[in-house]
Amino acid sequence: MNPDRLSGKTIVLAVTGSIAAVETVKLAHELRRQGAVVQPVMSQAACGIIHPDALTYACGRETIIRISGFVEHVQYCGDDGIADLLLIAPCTANTIAKIANAIDDTPVTTFATTAIGRGMPVILVPAMHHAMFRHNLLMSHLNSLSLIGITVINPHIEEGKAKIASNEEIVLWCGRLLSGMPLKGKNVVITSGRCEEPVDDVRILTTRSSGKMGKELACEAFRLGAEVTIIHKDVICIGENIRVTTATSMNQAVREIFSEKKVDIYISSAAISDFAPEIVTGKIPSGKPVSIRLNPLPKILDGAVGKASVIIGFKLGSDSIQKAGALLCKGVTMVASNTAENLGTESGNYILTDQFGSLKISGHKYEIAERIFDRILKYHL
Repeated sequence: MNPDRLSGKTIVLAVTGSIAAVETVKLAHELRRQGAVVQPVMSQAACGIIHPDALTYACGRETIIRISGFVEHVQYCGDDGIADLLLIAPCTANTIAKIANAIDDTPVTTFATTAIGRGMPVILVPAMHHAMFRHNLLMSHLNSLSLIGITVINPHIEEGKAKIASNEEIVLWCGRLLSGMPLKGKNVVITSGRCEEPVDDVRILTTRSSGKMGKELACEAFRLGAEVTIIHKDVICIGENIRVTTATSMNQAVREIFSEKKVDIYISSAAISDFAPEIVTGKIPSGKPVSIRLNPLPKILDGAVGKASVIIGFKLGSDSIQKAGALLCKGVTMVASNTAENLGTESGNYILTDQFGSLKISGHKYEIAERIFDRILKYHL
């Protein structure tokens, strides 16, 4: 993630009495790594799980455990408050019920009531036993809070517990609410990663693509406020994930998305198979040379032309720049040309080509994603 993404922003990190409070030191570090100023606030119940000194150390600021004559809740979350966002993580069922009923009997709930009254961004990150999370009245409280504009990052249900969302997901949501959301209301569809074409019952034909570029593009689109659908073989923490393995299943998923919704931006960043082997039943015996017939597959990008307002294609190979011109003539909005050296790496070198010319970009793939969306926002929306 970009180390400067939250630069200049002040986030109040409010911690309540869930065992997930032990994760907040890492969360504070991640927010600060992205440039945020983090002010910790704790309820007394939270102090029984993690010592306030731990958060003071992690944030570099004295943890607030009581409202004093400095009226800290007003200082940070009042009408002229210095905080940009209130993040309550973890948020217990008890705290959710109190906030929904405007009860202020802990520093955290007092900060919450003040922030809600001001209308500043508020994020709740529930963490509790699954039975508690299923309580009808708790669901009603969360729904009521969502209706007044509070963001709820739902927990992951595992081992009978509603486990707190990952720090990566929480930080990404913070970035989204503080980005100004220039892509709010836009649907972005991204194909990502490698395809796996079966050769026989145990073998596959694939590429070295890791899906890192597609993940960074999805995270950047989400951060900028878009509704994101990512079609790939893995799962990431944001948006709608549609899992596919072969080029044919990816093609089918793309067609279905285009038939179901208006797509504003389609990005074809996947290493989509150009060929599919003729599948052998069973396992090909070892020890002898084998010939495998490869049949060409239709181009997913060709079928997408005219079905999205903005279409971004990725082209790999030494002749990718020459091929970019042909794709623009077909109706593709912009092409990101690159070489095989970029596959599976954290960083890369690309050339962006559109009707306004070509631009060489390089850096970590989160930087590449940012530059691509910068160009989309500047020229194509």
